[in-house]
Amino acid sequence: MALPPASSTPPASSTSPASSTSPASSTRAERRRQTESRILHAARELFAEHGYDRTTIRAVATRASTDPGLVMRYFGSKAELFSHAACLQEEAAAPDSPEELTEYLLDTLTDRLTQEPTAALAMLRSMLTHPEAADAVRTSLGGQLKGVQEVISADDAAVRSGLVSTILLGVVIGRVLLELDELTAADPAQIRQLLRPCVRLLVNDLPTG
Repeated sequence: MALPPASSTPPASSTSPASSTSPASSTRAERRRQTESRILHAARELFAEHGYDRTTIRAVATRASTDPGLVMRYFGSKAELFSHAACLQEEAAAPDSPEELTEYLLDTLTDRLTQEPTAALAMLRSMLTHPEAADAVRTSLGGQLKGVQEVISADDAAVRSGLVSTILLGVVIGRVLLELDELTAADPAQIRQLLRPCVRLLVNDLPTG
């Protein structure tokens, strides 16, 4: 996951350019990566447990055993932290053919159903209860939908992409958030197989009547 740069620029070194790759510099970079990882892990847990509104930067810092100032320095704001913690910024670009797009969307769904659900819970619980979190999800989905629309050649590509997104999101909500018995008991491979004809129909310019 790409992380935003620190809000302040490190002071220029008075030594040679080679110092930027010194062991001390590498150690600092590794410490930062470890701190960022702890912050994201703590944020996912807290957003999943308490939702967006009741999760504070100070609480995240406490659970991550770091300083609130570092959380703000690395992520900029609570909204940006939520966006990273809920994995809203790591989607790859959509493929450029309908068949590849079908499998890409199903791959993404399978990942959501089989991986640790903390990030999904953080996203779902927060977006349903807080406008700022919902805006972050909407913005992320908007960018993804635009990529999907570019692959769909039908005149109603915007509607089709919205339907695909809503269907797949609904499956995640039903299994992860609502824990519907029928979905939690189903194998993700079976869910994928059953959804494939529906997704293929929507992303291809096929007759629907």
